[in-house]
Amino acid sequence: MQHTISILVENKFGVLTRVAGLFSGRGYNIDTLNVGPTQTPEFSRMTIVTHGDDSTLEQIVKQLNKLPNVIKVQNFRDDEYVDRELVLVKVNVDSKSRAEVMQITDIFRAKIVDVQPKTLTIEITGNGSKVEKFLDLMKTFGVLELTRTGQVAMPRK
Repeated sequence: MQHTISILVENKFGVLTRVAGLFSGRGYNIDTLNVGPTQTPEFSRMTIVTHGDDSTLEQIVKQLNKLPNVIKVQNFRDDEYVDRELVLVKVNVDSKSRAEVMQITDIFRAKIVDVQPKTLTIEITGNGSKVEKFLDLMKTFGVLELTRTGQVAMPRK
């Protein structure tokens, strides 16, 4: 089962290492990890997506709360949060496929950020299912490069 965890931390040296070390030291895998400053410069927010059962998640949350410089840990449940991911994907195109790729890009409200004679680089943001559907369609044209930010999330309340 996939879990999204939001961690508010003090923006200090070594915090990321301690959080990542907690996961690796206990054999928990991090699917995605995103860290960035908040509206208050002395704090950062980490969004971690991981897999495991409910007891595993409970252990992770308990251990995270014990770490120094951790202010707040939130385990997001379905429909309690808004999430987004940014993806840059470079797609192989020729004169025949270029228009089709551009049309699919428009349908998904993505944006072409670079045009080259044989490639298009596309930026897409959205939730995981939207991004995955878009990438599945782009595979038919040939994905040359791909980079993802990882999920960021905020509570709805």
